[in-house]
Order: sequence, then structure tokens, then C-alpha cells
Amino acid sequence: MKKLFVLLCLSLFAVGYSQDDKQTDYPKNEMKINALFLVAGALEVSYERILNEESAFGASLLLPIDDDIDTKLMFTPYYRYYFGKKPAAGFFAEGFGMLNNYESYKYNTIGNESRTTNRTDFALGFGLGAKWITKKGFIFEINGGVGRNLFNSTDTDYEIVGRGGITFGYRFN
Repeated sequence: MKKLFVLLCLSLFAVGYSQDDKQTDYPKNEMKINALFLVAGALEVSYERILNEESAFGASLLLPIDDDIDTKLMFTPYYRYYFGKKPAAGFFAEGFGMLNNYESYKYNTIGNESRTTNRTDFALGFGLGAKWITKKGFIFEINGGVGRNLFNSTDTDYEIVGRGGITFGYRFN
């Protein structure tokens, strides 16, 4: 009986000691800025909330700085699924919606006149990209995607919309 008790105690100790040391506590918020659009004359900032190690939900807001840009506003919520080994990092695929406001030009061939109107539309699309993160929480990301405006784009050149960038950011609690 004594040997059975010692064997039982040792087996419980072995089971209790062999637990996995998987990291589950990591920062779940990110703020990013798109350096590619900043050089082109627009400011795009993004916030991303990590749901679990493989997925995240975020939103980005683009505002033009330069007057030559036709897009006046883009608000883009997105969902990402990550395939990397680190939490919410590595290669990813995303689905996004995009509320966009842009200037549309209509040309009259008879009088060589043009008319400008502001239009608002909503697009759905998908994208691909990759994200790298340092141990201190700094982020570098490259992404690209394509979508289609759903409502007011049949008589303009803005039927297809693009999404992309080279972003830098920081992950925090």
C-alpha cells in the first residue's frame, strides 16, 4: 500500500510539472502610421485590436494632406487572420470594408468643360500582407488589397479601389 501511495504521488507530480509554458499574455493593441501614404501626401493612421494569436480586428482612417489627391476620406475597418508563429504576426489575409469619399470629374466633350462632384461609396475587398514585430513591440508591415465600390461607381472611374501601404507602429497593452 505504501508503494502504491508513493507511485501515485510521483505520477501526480510528473503530470503537474509537464505543463506547457506557452505564452498567452501579450500586448493586444497596436497603433500604426502608413509611411507610404505620408510620402504621397495623405495621412493614414490605424488601430488594431488582437482578438487571439491568429486573428485581429482593426480600422484605418485616411485624410489627405495634399490638395491634388482626389480621395477626401477613407475609413476602412478590417479583419485579419495571421499564419505566423508569433501572436498576430507573419503572413496574413484580410477582408475589409471601405467607406470612401472622393471627387468625381465629368467631362463635356462639346464645350471642353469639366464638372466636379463629391461622391461617397462603400467597397468590400480582400488583401494580403506580412507583419514583423520586435521583442520591444515595434511593428513593420507591408500590405496590399483590392476592393469594389458597390453603389455610386457605375458612371465614374472609381469602381475598383486599392488598399496598401508600408506601415510602422507599436504594440502595447
